[in-house]
Amino acid sequence: MSTSLRLGSKAPDFTADSSNGPITFHDYIGDSWVVFFSHPDDFTPVCTTELGEFSKLEPEFAKRGTKLIGLSANDTVSHKAWIRDIDEVTGSKLTFPIIADPERSVALAYDMIDHQDASNVDQRGLALTIRSVYIIDPKKRIRLIMAYPASTGRNSAEILRIIDSIQLADKQPVTTPVNWQKGDDVIIAPSVSNAEAAKLFPSYRTVKPYLRFAPMRNQ
Repeated sequence: MSTSLRLGSKAPDFTADSSNGPITFHDYIGDSWVVFFSHPDDFTPVCTTELGEFSKLEPEFAKRGTKLIGLSANDTVSHKAWIRDIDEVTGSKLTFPIIADPERSVALAYDMIDHQDASNVDQRGLALTIRSVYIIDPKKRIRLIMAYPASTGRNSAEILRIIDSIQLADKQPVTTPVNWQKGDDVIIAPSVSNAEAAKLFPSYRTVKPYLRFAPMRNQ
């Protein structure tokens, strides 16, 4: 069991069956970004809505060089039946893989197990997975970790927003302020001197010596 994953940690590799056949995770990532997200069980109501929405937004993730992959604590037969329900209920056409993790081996490696609700177990008494989200870059480094309670569905638009922010900051010496959306002004990183800022961002403005805004440049 791993409980030491942090931002910047290398994402654990694994081989597992999925709704699309056997997958080796690092091979699946390849040179792409990945959103890896877990679900407690198949045929659960909130997760059904989430997977449908992610499926419909898959072209937006693809524009950002990002693949999607889910996980649920069931086998592939169950996954495939659930996908039919998801498509029927949400109008999606889900094609990305859902990992089968009935023994929780992947969930344990990624610390996805529910410790908040001890009654959240399957018929065998195995703890179910929580709603975790990992954003992983092409170097297989974890760039974001989020965990949602069972009562709260994920915000897919927020995950897209975070990818936009991280990818921008990887290419330019900037950070993004509260509620930032792609195209909004950015914050110039503190490591950039005023002289450098004037060259990189000619129209930047200083609010405080430590807070300098500039229009977002094309990546």
